[in-house]
Amino acid sequence: MSRRFRARELSRAEREQRGRPIFVPCDTGELISQIGRNIYAISGGRVERRQTGITLPVDCGYSVTVDLNADDTYVVRRIFRRGGKEWIKGERTRVYCDEVSEAAYYASCFRSYSKDEWPRKA
Repeated sequence: MSRRFRARELSRAEREQRGRPIFVPCDTGELISQIGRNIYAISGGRVERRQTGITLPVDCGYSVTVDLNADDTYVVRRIFRRGGKEWIKGERTRVYCDEVSEAAYYASCFRSYSKDEWPRKA
């Protein structure tokens, strides 16, 4: 007997559990096309695909991650990695598909915008 699993809509309480976004599997090809040519400006064309989104390595230990949230928006983060440790140096939530390219670009400008400035730019 085969069982079919149907996706169910998450309740608001489940989505905002502990104030953290709930990430869902992402079509990375579609996400890359939404970012477009800015991928070359951000990471020189380097893309690491993950189940929930993509990672764009920038420079000097920084990278930009873009993940699909359960409410069909994106979470764009600026990540700093050093010595096996990882720090979130800025985060913008509820980024819609038409804003994701600009938000990822400003997240990659770690020398120009502080962690408080870049979420307001895009």
